[in-house]
Parts: sequence; structure tokens; C-alpha cells
Amino acid sequence: MIAAKKPPHVQIKKVSKMAVQYLHKSKPESEKAAEDAKVRAVVEATLGDIEARGDAAVRELSEKFDNYSPISFRLSESEIQAAMQRVSTRDMDDIKFAQKQIRNFAEAQRASMTDVEVETMPGVILGHRNIPVQSVGCYVPGGKFPMVASAHMSVLTASVAGVPRIIASAPPVNGEPHPAIVAAMHMGGAHEIYVMGGIQAIGAMAIGTETIDPVHMLVGPGNAFVAEAKRQLYGRVGIDLFAGPTETMVIADDTVDAELCATDLLGQAEHGYNSPAAMITCSEKLARATLEEIERILSILPTSETARASWENYGDMILCDSHEEMLAVANDMAYEHVQIMTDRDDWYLENMHSYGALFLGPRTNVANGDKVIGTNHTLPTKKAGRYTGGLWVGKFLKTHSYQRIETDEAATLVGEYGSRLCMLEGFVGHAEQCNVRVRRYGGKNVPYGEAAECVS
Repeated sequence: MIAAKKPPHVQIKKVSKMAVQYLHKSKPESEKAAEDAKVRAVVEATLGDIEARGDAAVRELSEKFDNYSPISFRLSESEIQAAMQRVSTRDMDDIKFAQKQIRNFAEAQRASMTDVEVETMPGVILGHRNIPVQSVGCYVPGGKFPMVASAHMSVLTASVAGVPRIIASAPPVNGEPHPAIVAAMHMGGAHEIYVMGGIQAIGAMAIGTETIDPVHMLVGPGNAFVAEAKRQLYGRVGIDLFAGPTETMVIADDTVDAELCATDLLGQAEHGYNSPAAMITCSEKLARATLEEIERILSILPTSETARASWENYGDMILCDSHEEMLAVANDMAYEHVQIMTDRDDWYLENMHSYGALFLGPRTNVANGDKVIGTNHTLPTKKAGRYTGGLWVGKFLKTHSYQRIETDEAATLVGEYGSRLCMLEGFVGHAEQCNVRVRRYGGKNVPYGEAAECVS
């Protein structure tokens, strides 16, 4: 065990035979569950109010939480143009550059998804079509950090997928629409832009009000109340994924230095007071040095109040004996962002199977992925990387199958097999759907309610 100087509450955990020993945890699970229960209750009541009272409920919530009550929450074309005029030339150029990279990658992904049609046997045609979701609501967080990049990730990606109605909503910042967010939404392809935040935005887009038609799908990150609102509305509408606080993991060996490791950890810990940050290493020297470097950076980081809270309460330093052990621990933790800086980065790429996104090599970093490089930054958290990837153009597409039988012979052959398999399960009505085709197209006498004879 390392006895080096370290921040309060942060321990280095020694991994032995794949059994991680947690010597420190942020909060008892009972406290987390109680907090979650409070959020669930608030969201359930609020969504019920929006469904019952529509626009009136949305306006009251906006006045209460954002001190914002415009004539219309939807921006007019002139209001959109006025907001965009307030964005500096440099900022506008940067937004355009980021959107170009994101569009390029999304278009490449879309091109990889092809429609299929195949003749599986003579006269039997099977296929599928990739059809866009018909309406999507994109939420862009405001609050402490106006997330301009989230507009690119949701609105632009939906646009590349061909979604015919894209509405986007973000809370007001300092009592007015955030100019750069409005610009990003508009240039990304939003058809309707609203200035609403929190549960009221999610509820209005999913449930609908007197002035807002409901959508078929909700996407985008947000705080605990936004995430819970999406969870409760799932089924009524589709969602991208269940998102929790931002997570970052650094996997490193002695090929890199402490400054890179500490910077990459704290660069994501500043997201919020409960953003997990973990480092897995097989170098005790690097672990010691990184803990010291974290303290140095926290003393000068402008967002240190937030980053320190996350690191002290949700930060982990995990020491392993080998790369194989590091890999096993990382796959088990299944973090959202995984920064890999080792002498075998491609080996991790080949063997990692549970994560949100990988960032390979010291030249790469999570911030680039968040803002500009082209991949999508809406990613799975809370171990959801075990069963889903992040938001991408394919999330906005539905793959629908179809079937067509073109010959009497094929109708008869498939019908005979289908008849017997339906009767095997006791579905007489199902069997008759097959039998009527056998009689009509095969000229065979199949008694009503009986299985067809063996295929001749």
C-alpha cells in the first residue's frame, strides 16, 4: 500500500487477484438511494402537473427556477438571428469547425448503415430499411456550464440521420437565450428552438402542451432531474440512454508523467461535485507523483471548488500488478471516458469491451472528444457501457424489416412449414393463415384447423 501524501478521503487501492478492495467510498448507498427517491418524487409530480396544465405549468416552473417568462418560449427567426449576431467571429468560426468534424464522422457512420434486400430461397424476398425517427427533442444543458457542444452532438447528428422534425431546448443563461447555444442549434439543423430548462423542457417536449407538439424521442445530457424525467418518460418516448454524472478513467503506466495523468483526471472532475474520476496504474511511482500533482493543480485551477469535491469524494487511485489486471478492473468499472496512455494502447483497444469512449495515447484527450474532434460526447455512464454505446447517428434510425413472397411455389412451401409450426404451439388461427395460402397457391386440400401435410 502506498503511504504517500494524498488528498483527504482518497486512498490507493491495491488490486489482488482481480478483487478490488475499496478502502474509501464517497457516500453510503443508503444515502444515495434516499437522494434518488427525492428526485423521483419531485419529477413524478412535476411531469403530472405538466400533463394536466400544459403551458401554464411550464411557465410557472420557468418563472420559479429560471426567473424567465417570455411571451413565447419558442424563438422566432428574428430572435434566432439577433442571438447569433452576438456571437463573436472567433466563436462562430470555432463552432463551424467543430460542427464540420462532427458532421464528417456522423455522415461516415450513416453511410455504413445500408438497407438490405436478399432472396433467401427462390421466390422469398426479405429485407430491412433504416428509417429516421420522425421527431426528436434535443436538450442542451445550461446552468453552471452552458454546454454549446451538446447542441452539435444531438441536433446535428439527428439532422445527418434525416430526422424531419428536430426541436431543441436550453435554459436561459442570465435571463436570456445563450447566443452561442442558439447559434449551434440553428446551424446544426434545429427546426424549432425553445428557451426552457429542466423538467419543464423535458416534459413539454415529450408530453406536449397547447403550443408544443410532442416528439417521439428525447436525447441529450442534463442534471439529475433531467435524467430522471427522461427515465420516467421512457416508453412513452424513446431516449438515447440513461445518463449519470460524467465519469473519467485514466489507464497509465510509466511511459507517461504525472502532469498528464492529473490534468486528465481533474479536467473532467470539474464537471460537477459528484463526477467520478479514477486512475488505474501498474506504476507505484506514477501513482505517488500523480496524487501530488493533483494537489498542485487544485491549488491553481479556477474550477477547483468543484473539481476538488469530485476528486476527494469520488476519486480513486487503483494500483495493479499487471496490464492484464488493469484491463480486468477497467472492464468491470465500465467508465464513460477511458484515457489510455501505455506502451500497448492498441492492445487495450482490442481487449476493452465495456466503456463509453476510448482516448488512445498521450496526444489524445477527453476534452477534444467532448468538444471538437468529431465523435459524440453523449456516452453511457454507471456501467451502462456493458450493454450500450453512446449517442450516434444510428440512434436516430429505426431498422424495419419487410417480407415478400413472389411465387406460388414459395407460398406453398413456406405455408406448409408455417402451418405445422403454428399447430405445434396450439395457434390454430395462425395455422389457418398459412393453410389458406397452401390451398389457394398450392392447390392442396388442407382441412380447416389441421396442420398441412408434409412437404412433397
